[in-house]
Amino acid sequence: MSKPLSYRHRTISDEDIVFIRNFIAAHPASSRRDLSKKLCEAWNWVQPNGALRDMVCRGMMLMLHRAGLIELPAARHAPRQLSGERAKPALVQSDESPMQVSLAQLGALSLHQVRRTPEEALFNSLIEQHHYLGYTQPVGEHLKYLVYAQGRPVACLAWSSSPRHLGSRDRHIGWSKEARLANINLLAYNTRFLILPWVRVPHLASHILGRMARTLSTDWSALYGHPIFFLETFIDPQRFKGTCYRAANWQLLGETTGRGKNDQTHKANRPIKQVLGYALAKDFRSRLKATPSATAA
Repeated sequence: MSKPLSYRHRTISDEDIVFIRNFIAAHPASSRRDLSKKLCEAWNWVQPNGALRDMVCRGMMLMLHRAGLIELPAARHAPRQLSGERAKPALVQSDESPMQVSLAQLGALSLHQVRRTPEEALFNSLIEQHHYLGYTQPVGEHLKYLVYAQGRPVACLAWSSSPRHLGSRDRHIGWSKEARLANINLLAYNTRFLILPWVRVPHLASHILGRMARTLSTDWSALYGHPIFFLETFIDPQRFKGTCYRAANWQLLGETTGRGKNDQTHKANRPIKQVLGYALAKDFRSRLKATPSATAA
């Protein structure tokens, strides 16, 4: 190779290419899926919670295959539909009778993390039906919450891995490129927040955000094996004022560039949004600015 390749911040050397070629040759009966899992095991390529990074590994191997550097076995299954063609979540019925009370009258709230539970289908259905952006299947680490009151769902929240590059956020944290690459998984991005349209409870949204701040890191650690130290979200000022976030002490960090992560023109091609952030630890900067070398020292 003329210069080292990389995939998801992993450098791929000439020796790695030779290893993968020999690895494929040594497992002639294995499918692409099996090869990616076995290669992760051989390299000890795992997530912080110990799970294999087989989806990332599969993408890396496909990139090398398309570049003519390795030869993968023929695909045994037809590829899934493109995201734009993905089937919509199944409709799940819920009680839509009006709920118009004060926060005190609403009573105790319970937050249910519903990813990988039977309640996930209800979450997906409510977001698809009632959120203006609809439902999109998250990629990477993510959690989904249903908030219940009086035995009924009143809100939905989704949290995902944060964008790798976000200028206003990165300046706020003050981390180096090396620290960002090492610690970006310690941030979470609020991708969806929905108070169900038949629920009219003043101050409910900011109250839920406060509750989320006290439980999200623990839940994330339980599923992914690492905590969360900083939260962020985007607000479209043409649609919303972000009042509930500000009431919950979220801080305005700046604005997006409106160019997206694959920009080639350096010109805005989508709405510019406000970036809001919330620290879950007082020493979040020192934690996020630490690099593996500094930690080892």
